[in-house]
Order: sequence, then C-alpha cells, then structure tokens
Amino acid sequence: MPLKILERADDIRIGTTTVSMDAVGHYFVSIQIGSERSFVAKQPAIESKVGIDLNLDNFLTDSNEQVIENPRYYRMIKGKLAKAQRKLSRRARRAKKAQRRLSESKNYQKQRLQVAKLQLKVANQRKNFLHHVSTALIKNHDLVVAEELRSKNMLRNHALAMSI
Repeated sequence: MPLKILERADDIRIGTTTVSMDAVGHYFVSIQIGSERSFVAKQPAIESKVGIDLNLDNFLTDSNEQVIENPRYYRMIKGKLAKAQRKLSRRARRAKKAQRRLSESKNYQKQRLQVAKLQLKVANQRKNFLHHVSTALIKNHDLVVAEELRSKNMLRNHALAMSI
C-alpha cells in the first residue's frame, strides 16, 4: 500500500508529523495525511449483523453463541514482572544509599529497561489480540452492536480489576 500512496503523491497533503519514543527506546513516527481521493477501497456489503457481550468469564460472546476466550496475557507474565520490579526497587535503594542519581546508575537503568520490555510485551500482545478480534468482526459483519460498559466503575472493585 505505501507504494500506491507514493505513486499519487501529487494530491496528498501532509498535516501533522509526530515523533515519539516509548520507555524501551523505540521511536515511532506518526504522519497525518489528507487527499481528495480515498486511501481505502470500499468493501462490499455483507448483510450481516452481530451483537457482542463483553464479560469476565471469557472475552466476549456474540449473538451467534460464538465465544472468544480471554488470553489473559498479564496473568502469564505476572510473576516474572513482579520479580523484575522487586529487583528494580533494590537497585533504586542501592543507588540512593550510595548517593547516586538514578540516571547515573547503570544497573538501575538496565533493570528499568527489562521491566519496560516486559510491560511492553504484554501491551503489544493485548493490542494484537484486540486488532485481530475487531478486524474479524468488522470484515464479517456490516453492523456490530455492543453494550455500553462503565469499565471505570468496574475497575474500582479490586476483585474484578485484574479480570477487566
């Protein structure tokens, strides 16, 4: 697709360009572009509707009784992350005891990077899962209806917070 955009570069306007970096040190460039012509071809109508119900037992259940299980990526890595965070805390205490700034402490920075990589791994797995599920729903159905959830209120319940 990028080659097709470059072929018609004469009618494309570049808006905002943003360069950002995450905690691991990966750089990302986001470019906002505009054109009179559409960038994406229109998909044919499928004439299919589906309703989805998000719940705690599994990720979602649709109106066709299809169940999509929740992969629970955080629970798989929780122990390793806790151990890495304890190690990071010890490194911070050791640097503070030696009266070094954390930015100067090499061992602290190496451990901070390991913790950030573990958290990034979980975030990427979740994003990938959500993109696959949402893309499958959109490609197979013209109308997708979901219930309105107040997840912020549900997160206040400590027993449900990790499942949500």
